[in-house]
Amino acid sequence: MFRGNDKQPTSEIMAQIDVVPPDLKTYKITQVQGNSRGEKMVRELLDRETESAKKGHGSEINRTNYDFVFLRQENFGIVPEYVLQIVPKRDDRYLLRGQIWLDASTYRICRIEGVPAKSPSFWLKRIHITLQFAQLKGMWIPTSFDAIATVRLLGQYRLVGHNIRSSDAPSVSSMTNIGANRLDRRSRPSVRSVQN
Repeated sequence: MFRGNDKQPTSEIMAQIDVVPPDLKTYKITQVQGNSRGEKMVRELLDRETESAKKGHGSEINRTNYDFVFLRQENFGIVPEYVLQIVPKRDDRYLLRGQIWLDASTYRICRIEGVPAKSPSFWLKRIHITLQFAQLKGMWIPTSFDAIATVRLLGQYRLVGHNIRSSDAPSVSSMTNIGANRLDRRSRPSVRSVQN
């Protein structure tokens, strides 16, 4: 794995992710390059994603799971967005504590940024997640993510993924390219989302 500010990922993983609404998500790793630790991390992440989809409403962003606080309105793009603080009502590794950006005209979530309400693993000391959403084949789904984690004994890692294509099947199938970098402990990367 690379240290410091290297631009090349230590691992690149291509995964096909199939989504059949409302609660079926499967994946298949189709290509792996680089360090095997990156593939293991991606498999664990995708296993949690498929488990979360089966869990149903327990991890949705709604009033059952969260309290919401209006923070501000932002005008970055064509459509204004509302920024809300999200506060989980319970400690759960599938819920995030942070902020969401809502399209002011449709109230769809455009972006989520936060930390898990409960650590998903003993090995993760801290993790900060950013998800971007867009419409794909009639569904509003995550199209990119950026996660920065501090892993016990190993240091800081960054996981970046984005949708690179989709199929025309009744379910939504997307190919996701994921890169994992080890970051030097002295560097403080800014959290940014990957734009398609």
